[in-house]
Amino acid sequence: MAALGVDVNVGNDDGESNTAIKVPERVLRRDQARLEEAERRRNVKESQTVTEEKSDFFTSTFNDEKTAVEEMLSACDHNDRDKAANTLEEITLKIQQLQKFLNDSMMFLTQYEKRQAQASLQKLQSALAEKRDELLPKKKFAFRSRNTGASKQPAPVQQTTDKSESDAAGTVVVDAAVSVNQCGFSHADSQVLIKQAEEIQQRDVLLSHLTNCKVRLYGCPSTVHIKNVRGCEILSGPVSSSVFVDQCTDSTLVFPCQQLRTHNTTATQIYLHVTSRAIIEDCHGVRFAPFTWTYPGIDDHYKVAGLDPNRNNWSEVDDFNWLAAGTPSPNWTVIPETERICSWDDVGQASL
Repeated sequence: MAALGVDVNVGNDDGESNTAIKVPERVLRRDQARLEEAERRRNVKESQTVTEEKSDFFTSTFNDEKTAVEEMLSACDHNDRDKAANTLEEITLKIQQLQKFLNDSMMFLTQYEKRQAQASLQKLQSALAEKRDELLPKKKFAFRSRNTGASKQPAPVQQTTDKSESDAAGTVVVDAAVSVNQCGFSHADSQVLIKQAEEIQQRDVLLSHLTNCKVRLYGCPSTVHIKNVRGCEILSGPVSSSVFVDQCTDSTLVFPCQQLRTHNTTATQIYLHVTSRAIIEDCHGVRFAPFTWTYPGIDDHYKVAGLDPNRNNWSEVDDFNWLAAGTPSPNWTVIPETERICSWDDVGQASL
């Protein structure tokens, strides 16, 4: 049986005549496969080179900016209170920009690089808080709570915290330094707790030691810290930087943000709009779905927070306790569409 092949014409040295040579198809297929494999390897190598270049650029830029912030902190002194306050605000902005730079670079960084960068940011936040305490003595503050029957201007409720969980001035720390310029609720049970936009105004919001509470934040916080909550429903407007969650159980959390970090959390649903990738650690039974809450003025709050309403990575979750490539983490799942909440109780309509 004759072998299948392709005739190839080959000219002689004088170019006067051609000789047909039959090349077997298997040889042609083998050569084609070899060329395709070479092209694939070249593309992989180019992709790896680009990723390495991006990673090198991130590391160099991040370290330069971190060093600049550290130098600003070292140079900040007591001589001029107003100048110190302005410098600390500038440092705060630079740290927020570094956090955004990290968020935008997550896709090509290794887990180790992510951990190192986040640890550096937390150290900068802590150093900033210490410098603020040193140069700008804290004023005592109180949280205000409100329910549906309360007036527009509720009476202040004195905040109390355990010494083991706070510093001498009563600032509770949740996974990162918390600014003294903050508001929120603490030590409440079975209450409706509301903050309107004019009360938040880009401040840090702290929610701690809450049980069976409904919380509504109609506004644009700078950061949100959630610690020691059980059986709560917490809804927030767009958060311009990060949401930190620690020791949360049997709760529902709903918010848009730049970054989410969740620790020690179980049996909790998170309806999320996030522009980076969510991070969980030491968590079990956490379920995610896209953000579904709305209220009058939320579109303006997205703009104030600098969040893109069309960019939502709610289902891209990094579990720091599960690094097995190609195998989904057992610690979190996606809420099936049939089980998702699409409308929420109308509690304390936001003022316009």
